[in-house]
Amino acid sequence: MIACFVTGTDTGVGKTLVSTALLHALAQHHSRVVGMKPIAAGGEEIDGCWTNQDSVLLRSAATIKVPPELDNPYLLPEPLSPHIAAARAGVVISITHLLDCFLALTERADAVVVEGAGGFHVPLSTELTGADLAQALGLPVVLVVGLRLGCLNHAALTAEAIHAAGLKLAGWVVNRIDPHMPAQEENIAWLQGRLKAPMLADIAYQTTLDAKQVRFNLPPAWTLGGANPAATAI
Repeated sequence: MIACFVTGTDTGVGKTLVSTALLHALAQHHSRVVGMKPIAAGGEEIDGCWTNQDSVLLRSAATIKVPPELDNPYLLPEPLSPHIAAARAGVVISITHLLDCFLALTERADAVVVEGAGGFHVPLSTELTGADLAQALGLPVVLVVGLRLGCLNHAALTAEAIHAAGLKLAGWVVNRIDPHMPAQEENIAWLQGRLKAPMLADIAYQTTLDAKQVRFNLPPAWTLGGANPAATAI
């Protein structure tokens, strides 16, 4: 079973684009792939159902259908930091519950892509952060670097935080979200020298986001699977 945790250098850097693109790529090698958005802050009514756009996109890229309480256990109404949105909704985010939902997905799927909320240390409560969730899951991490001014510092700090949490940085993706940013190639070259992990994809600026256009350089373990559990399969 293949699984990974997708985080970003910040919010709005393209985690959902990368997560859905990963699902499409993995579906070429595994018959049962599914995404998970453990915590979504900001809901809307779509086709008569209260849902979150990120979750909708992940579901559209999955090859199996699962109960929404598994692939999006916490859907918080307001588009705020999760700890504020949860407090306002009277919800207590439980890492144990999220882990149970993830394990239920692993029983149904060959590959699971878990998309975190915000950045790696986004607060989930007064005590918990996204890093605590990543640690509990124990999954290899894919880092999405939104290529814009300040991203080098954010990428380096996030990579250090991932390693400090005892997790493996399985790879990183550069997403060219600012078409006017100067010296893009020089910035990417610095990241290639600094981040001790392979660059899995280089996403060109898109005026209309299309996950199917993203091309990944997937390591063999991602495409072949294996007998090891999620944390060591990638």
